[in-house]
Amino acid sequence: MNKRQSQILDLLNENKKVEVTKLSELLQVSQVTIRKDLDALESSGMLIRAHGYAVLNDSDDINTRMAYHYASKQRIAKQAVQSIEDGETIMIESGSCCALVALEIAAAKKDVTLITNSAFIADYVRKTGAINIILLGGEYQKESQVMVGPMTRRCAEAFYVDKLFIGTDGFTKETGFTGNDYMRSEAVRDMAKQASRVIVVSDSAKFHQKGVVSLMDTKRIDSVYTDQGIPAEIESYLQQQGITVYKSI
Repeated sequence: MNKRQSQILDLLNENKKVEVTKLSELLQVSQVTIRKDLDALESSGMLIRAHGYAVLNDSDDINTRMAYHYASKQRIAKQAVQSIEDGETIMIESGSCCALVALEIAAAKKDVTLITNSAFIADYVRKTGAINIILLGGEYQKESQVMVGPMTRRCAEAFYVDKLFIGTDGFTKETGFTGNDYMRSEAVRDMAKQASRVIVVSDSAKFHQKGVVSLMDTKRIDSVYTDQGIPAEIESYLQQQGITVYKSI
């Protein structure tokens, strides 16, 4: 994805619906160029085109979730990957920010092994860099392209790793980290049992909202990678719990 396409996603995040003529004016390129960018973004599932305008796709598809705050998530991913060594074996779950972490690992690191329950991530990084992928089995959720259920837990139990990277759908002091899907949240907790450190990667918007099911107890988290928009009181609270907070610029 080029810089201009990332800017288009940011504008759609802000305005929900933007005309081709407006995008052309704001980004100072021709409408032909904008249409080519929109075609590329539509083919990746991030937006929907209509006559003369575009809107963000509204589904649980991971491509759709990745489109929200894409540039911010990309910066967060780059910073998080600095904690990973060449040759390391890590676990990573199915969040949209996690997918960008996986892509950055594949591009910037050597001989890293990724253990994941995300079929999307496995396919997303398979042609990028020298990376080994172990895909956990389980019940396949078609929309999110993720494995869940008892078989996923049994598969995860075969491994022990230092780091597990997870996303989150929300956070409050009272609930801790929360998700929007019970089965996916359960799979994350099962994977966390096999990791020494659990690392959250999420844009700051998730710290302004709350999911519907419990994801992870705050005490289980080692560090959080996010952006400058995290509320100061939440950042302070996390630090009081012994969690290191990294904010991308």
